[in-house]
Amino acid sequence: MSDQRSDASRDLEFDGLRAVFLNGTLKPSPDLSHTDGLIEASAAIMRKHGVHVDVVRAVDHDIAPGVYPDMTEHGAARDDWPAIWETVRAADIIVLAGPIWLGDNSSVTKRVVERLYAMSGELNDRGQYVYYGKVGGCLITGNEDGIKHCASNLLYSLQHLGCTIAPNADAGWIGEAGPGPSYLDEGSGGPENDFTNRNTTFMTWNLMHTARLLGGGFPVGGNSRTAWEAGSRFDFENPEYRS
Repeated sequence: MSDQRSDASRDLEFDGLRAVFLNGTLKPSPDLSHTDGLIEASAAIMRKHGVHVDVVRAVDHDIAPGVYPDMTEHGAARDDWPAIWETVRAADIIVLAGPIWLGDNSSVTKRVVERLYAMSGELNDRGQYVYYGKVGGCLITGNEDGIKHCASNLLYSLQHLGCTIAPNADAGWIGEAGPGPSYLDEGSGGPENDFTNRNTTFMTWNLMHTARLLGGGFPVGGNSRTAWEAGSRFDFENPEYRS
């Protein structure tokens, strides 16, 4: 029995994993970010179980627009993205988080996605796309409808880059439609909302479980860009796979 309990305990520990939350709020620090409040609900679970967590409020940094790794090489006077990228590169879990504006993701969130895309040509040490082996999720806040729309856009973007999407990898909270309280406002009910707390908890655990299952890597086989560019055409060389 004691061995079974210790095995169960190990199943709930995730030492060595790293997560980064990229907050697309429009509010620079030290202004209150309601998205930060929901991020903390997820990050607290991760920290409790051994995950190293970084939170980046993108608007606090001078992230140049563009789809190249370093936009100072393409005319920008300054670009903080290369330094942020080092944190993202080290992460096993990437969570895109942000508010809803005009029924869509914020402009800051969209810029972060574009700069993540800028790195999609990079390769990992297995010759695969650099996001292979990373797990993606998202958190959405606001006081207007659109959680599923915003989440579908972000989760599509993350999987297109090469991230693995865990089950139930999104969560969010919205208040009354139109002007009304936001997540951390007194009396909003956001931090106490059972639906949001359940989904945030499930998302967080599923991200950790998936990251540990991947073990920092995704199996190599028919998905190595290095091998493809070296001339290997995998199953396409077999006449049975030709149209």
